[in-house]
Amino acid sequence: MILLAFVLVVWSVPGAARSLPDFTELVEENADAVVNISTTSTPAAGNARFHGMPFDERQLDQLPEFFQEFFRSPQSPFGGAPGSSQPRRSMGSGFIVSADGYVLTNNHVVEGADEIIVRLNDRRELPATLVGTDPRSDMAVLKIENGDDLPVVKTGRSKDLKVGEWVFAIGSPFGFDYTVTAGIVSALGRSLPSENYVPFIQTDVAINPGNSGGPLFNMDGEVIGINSQIYTRSGGFMGVSFAIPIDDAMSVFRQIRDKGVVSRGWLGVLIQEVNRDLAESFGLKRPRGALIAEVMAGSPAEAGGLQSGDIVLEYDGEDIHLSSDLPPMVGRTPVGESARLTVLRGGKEITLDVEIGQLPDERGAQQAAPSDSNPTTAPLGLTVEPLPTDLADSIGVSGGVVVTDVGRGPAYNAGIRARDVITEINRKAVSSVEDFRKVVRALPEGRAVSVRVVRQGRAIYLVMKP
Repeated sequence: MILLAFVLVVWSVPGAARSLPDFTELVEENADAVVNISTTSTPAAGNARFHGMPFDERQLDQLPEFFQEFFRSPQSPFGGAPGSSQPRRSMGSGFIVSADGYVLTNNHVVEGADEIIVRLNDRRELPATLVGTDPRSDMAVLKIENGDDLPVVKTGRSKDLKVGEWVFAIGSPFGFDYTVTAGIVSALGRSLPSENYVPFIQTDVAINPGNSGGPLFNMDGEVIGINSQIYTRSGGFMGVSFAIPIDDAMSVFRQIRDKGVVSRGWLGVLIQEVNRDLAESFGLKRPRGALIAEVMAGSPAEAGGLQSGDIVLEYDGEDIHLSSDLPPMVGRTPVGESARLTVLRGGKEITLDVEIGQLPDERGAQQAAPSDSNPTTAPLGLTVEPLPTDLADSIGVSGGVVVTDVGRGPAYNAGIRARDVITEINRKAVSSVEDFRKVVRALPEGRAVSVRVVRQGRAIYLVMKP
């Protein structure tokens, strides 16, 4: 028995080794189309930048001593210590997508650059011009001057990626050119606070300052992402990296190349996640979809018949699992085309065709203060009053009641606070204090109900258990 176990162990080790991926041929085939990008810019007041990523002295102090000496050295290619009056230099990565010299990289790598130099694997250094940028997706398109018959990467389809598959990156972390790192796809469709129109690819591939803008390859040697961001508390790699999917990147590239600007689809709604309590209150068996908290006036959503309280379950045949799934789908839809939405309304699924508009600039939220007349107290532990006409007009609602005070009770536990405007309870419209009293009297005990409130000009749904 003991001998048999020993033999099995011995034979299992070579088998495990043979199952590991070999990146050597893939790197040899693709390295020539990966480039190092160095920029020179006039220093501005405030923090300097290195490798296209902002940093300050505290972040520099967290690096190993060797790197601190390197970056602070006057002979450093990064121009010495932060705060120097000398021209600033930064470095990043990129890759060539056409034989005539178009290069993709991150916007933050070349932002503010006065001069851009692209260095190839064969040591050629070629000047490049900035064709255009899209800060919303953190992408930039460069054109190598006098580029001819340049090596080009193969692009794949990021929508075919699966969690757990092997991927690898080529870039210039900390200025060490053509560094190769590998790992697996950790998650797909990640929405980050800085950008919810990009469904990021999350990997555990080691990405550090200088990798920004470099390609992420699959095991077929195809680029399936652009390394863009890392999650870090130290300024270095901590096992979580994010890449822009190549499907989205190539769409941005073609728009910048052909039109000079990037247009994204726009629905005109404010959405929120459907948690367990909200799912119960809306009659869903499990949390899914994107809950529409507000439909903007004059938006494509309003024209298409969408209403606050609708839960979008499908978009053009694709399931909406999380609310963060919806914005990238809308953003990818060509402006002027119609999309078919399946929504849950009043416990029933309906289908709406909505013509997608163009994403406008950010709009500021309005804020108004309630008046203090004719209050009424309700058993939920809050005090409400009629909604003044001027306040209703300023926040864009046709009816509701203003919360003037909240004590301990179901309303407080639900997150309702003074100055909130309640427009709906348990899917019943609240247009006046009398409506409010009538709806509250009919609330079921011990069952979660939804409450729509407008807070600082934005509508959200809360869950209350009377």
